[in-house]
Amino acid sequence: RGGAVSNGWIEEDPFMRKYFGRKLVIYLLTFFLAVTIDWLIPRFMPGDPVANMLARVSVNSTAASVMQEYYTHLFGLDLPLWQQYLNFWANLLRGDLGISAYLFPTPVTQVLMNAIPYDVALLLPAILLSWLAGNNFGAVAARSKWLDNTVSPIGYILTATPYMWLGILLAWFFGIILDVFPIAGAYSFSLSPTLSWKFIGDVLLHWFLPFFSLFMVQFGGWAIGMRNMIIYELEADYSHYLEALGAPRSLIRRYAFNNAVLPQLSGLALQLGVIVAGALVTEVVFSYPGIGYLLLAAIQNQDYFLIQGCFLFIIIGVLLANFVIDIVYVLVDPRTRRGMTGEAA
Repeated sequence: RGGAVSNGWIEEDPFMRKYFGRKLVIYLLTFFLAVTIDWLIPRFMPGDPVANMLARVSVNSTAASVMQEYYTHLFGLDLPLWQQYLNFWANLLRGDLGISAYLFPTPVTQVLMNAIPYDVALLLPAILLSWLAGNNFGAVAARSKWLDNTVSPIGYILTATPYMWLGILLAWFFGIILDVFPIAGAYSFSLSPTLSWKFIGDVLLHWFLPFFSLFMVQFGGWAIGMRNMIIYELEADYSHYLEALGAPRSLIRRYAFNNAVLPQLSGLALQLGVIVAGALVTEVVFSYPGIGYLLLAAIQNQDYFLIQGCFLFIIIGVLLANFVIDIVYVLVDPRTRRGMTGEAA
């Protein structure tokens, strides 16, 4: 069995098919419960999305009453809650997330699709590059006393730094004092999106400060985590046993790194899963038009449908990331496979 899994051919192993089949059922049930809670949360909020939408237009009381009734019916909010819930699932299975009350009459799906590229372009490089750089730096710091004593404290400072505060500092220093980077938006208002070097360069200039603030905070966390795990692994019994056998120091460190990186993989999965929520404050500081910034606007305007859509994206991201990490764990850690198959250690 282990050979089939180690070669990546999970489908050839009946036990692994059964294991991941159970996992899939658990994730589907989790998805159902999470989406149900996602549907309920906006409806527990005070206020009315239609009233908030109409508050932005100036109409007399008679027209406001008629429009209130019309839009309430249009959004299906005049139906009993149980019927709204069933309609929500029926529409969701068709890929219809409804119409945004805040950005009426734009469909929620279109609003999300406009924001997702900004989130992916901002957060994916920040998370992955900080994970790679932080883990490698932490591994080096763990075996270098000078580096550990002089540079590691910076990691503690960074990991304790709020995203928003660091973003404000970066915007003030690089955007206002030095005036080398713009501090708001995804591109200049004077430009229109085109496939030109001028536009791409402008997008990168607007992208850098939000990216750098996220990268620095996460870098500190990954570096400290890996540094502590490496020290723990180097003090473990198997490391001392290998050292007593005369194993090369590089081999012991490689084993220590392979074991220490497993918890970091779990952390990476969680970071990728909450890729939207983690950037909310950064996007607010820099007015960056991602889903985090969109979610704040949806909450402020009590837009049920946009809130549901944003949280749905987060739910799917968390579940997919954890499902992938389950598979990765089985492939990279033989102890996990032996534990599931009942083989002797």
